[in-house]
Amino acid sequence: MRAGNLLRQLDQRLLPPLTRAVARLGDRSARSGVLSWAAVLSAAAVLGTAVWAVDDTPVGDRTVGEVTRVGVADGDSVPGYLRSAAADLAALPASAPAAEDGTYALVTLDAYLPPQRLATVLGDVGVSTVFGRVPLPGRQTEIVKIPALRVPDDVVAGMEQVAVRKETEAADYRARAAAVDGDGVGERELREQYASGAEVAAAEAAAYRTGCACVYAAVVRATPVALRDVAARPDVRAVDPAPEVYRLDRTVFTPPLPEQRDVVRPPVDTGPSPAPTRSERPAPVISAPAPSPPVGESSEPAPVVTIPSPEPSKPEPTESAPPSVTTSPDATLAEPSPPSPSS
Repeated sequence: MRAGNLLRQLDQRLLPPLTRAVARLGDRSARSGVLSWAAVLSAAAVLGTAVWAVDDTPVGDRTVGEVTRVGVADGDSVPGYLRSAAADLAALPASAPAAEDGTYALVTLDAYLPPQRLATVLGDVGVSTVFGRVPLPGRQTEIVKIPALRVPDDVVAGMEQVAVRKETEAADYRARAAAVDGDGVGERELREQYASGAEVAAAEAAAYRTGCACVYAAVVRATPVALRDVAARPDVRAVDPAPEVYRLDRTVFTPPLPEQRDVVRPPVDTGPSPAPTRSERPAPVISAPAPSPPVGESSEPAPVVTIPSPEPSKPEPTESAPPSVTTSPDATLAEPSPPSPSS
């Protein structure tokens, strides 16, 4: 209830009795003190109610718009990050503010692992999310975030969902390639670009369908002692504690890829790139997959490049190019995070 409404109600309840009291006691000088005290008490009640109403105003969430980042950024030294994470973990006190419910941490693996290996590596710590990508040599593949409260069951189920989406993506690319008419340089390059996208998507679908060795990081929550135990296991590359994290929906995790050993940099896709012959006119410029913007300047989970699903419209062979590579914010299975190419 607003302060103005409370004041009006107090006036309606207190003033009539006071008026009647004044009428009855106005000619009795002996009771003038009673009236004075009644007036003082009434004024104090009104003032106290107004102060209470103002102080009771709900305060909004002060963390709105704030994003916490845990992991690496483009250009970072990977060995430096590993040393920093180890130092932070060693310095984490057992009585940390979040220790009672557990401290969030980003666990980076030394290699891509299948879902069945995760239970052994992570032990009984609470898992929130795992990061995965199909490590196709020399090709850009998409990084996906899979919610995984139950390991490995949720990871396997999540991979099945990604496989279905990738199969649809491969079919869309093949349809676009078949829709390109003509035999000029531009038309051939366009078909090859679409065919390459279909090949990568189909390979990703097949890998996820079989529960591939594709998981390379996880977000966990455990006590400092349990986190140190995880860090000591053979397949774990680093455990980066984040005691400042309280809400996962306002946190961006950017784990380094297993193949990133020196400096975090956007990998290069070595896919097909045909050159025009002398007898043919120059081909129109076709956008090739480009590296993503620096992780430090975006909300991506890793330095990755996304090959988006093709648009349903039919392309113009001599003017349109295949969808250029884009990046997207941190996302779940319904909206996967950007893909990461292999280095």
